[in-house]
Order: sequence, then structure tokens, then C-alpha cells
Amino acid sequence: MMDTPVVAFVCTHNACRSQMAQALAQTLMPGTATFLSAGTSPAERVDAGALEELSRRGVAAQVIDSLRPKTLAELPPRVDWLVTMGCGVACPSLPCVHREDWGLVDPMGGPKDGYEVCAQDILGHLADLRARMDAERSGCGAGE
Repeated sequence: MMDTPVVAFVCTHNACRSQMAQALAQTLMPGTATFLSAGTSPAERVDAGALEELSRRGVAAQVIDSLRPKTLAELPPRVDWLVTMGCGVACPSLPCVHREDWGLVDPMGGPKDGYEVCAQDILGHLADLRARMDAERSGCGAGE
């Protein structure tokens, strides 16, 4: 594994959950990894509710402004951690060291509290991911 691991958050439209995960990870875990996101069938734009929730949580405007839906082809040919969001996405063409699915409920188009719950779920998963990445980096292993 590289010194700075690459984490890719992937979902279908790369418009909500994966974008929130990328932005929150970049904000809360700087220097831990390179955080990317993509979708199997990207939307035209990032969901406004997701952007509002990120802003409400203090994510820097420059991070929010940099978000845009991307295709899997825009990811590196291999990532260290591939995280799908719970949308049944199959990414057989993206080799990875670790693969997991977070099973997040998609808040897109719903009420504001759905975005809040989703962001809170992402934060819990990010804390767990960081602990496992730290354990792996220290050589302690993090049971897979």
C-alpha cells in the first residue's frame, strides 16, 4: 500500500452520499488519505441538499465548490479503499485492497433531516475507517 492511501467513495449518481463522504473526509481527516468520489452513472450536478448540509457542518466553501459528479474512469486504476454507499453499485473494473459498503439511506430529494442523518452516519463510518487505516499503518492490522 502507498504511504498516502487512496479512498474512493462510489455510488450511482455521485451527487449526494459519495460527495458528502468525500467532503467530510477531506475536512476531518486531512493528510490521512487522498479522498475521491465517483459514480457509475453520474448526475449533472451535486445535490443542493447535500451541499447545504456540508455547509451547515462547516465544510469550507472551497471544498464544496470543488465538488462535481465524476465517472469511475476519473479514478486511479487502483485504489486502497473502495467504499460504496449502499446503492448496490458493482465496480468490478476498479481493483482495490479493501472494499466495503456503508449501506447509507439516500436522502436525495427528501427533507433536510434526511441529509442530517446521512451526514451523521457518514461521520460514524469515517471514524471507524480512520481507526482501521491507523491500525493498518501502524502494522497492527485491522481484521478484514
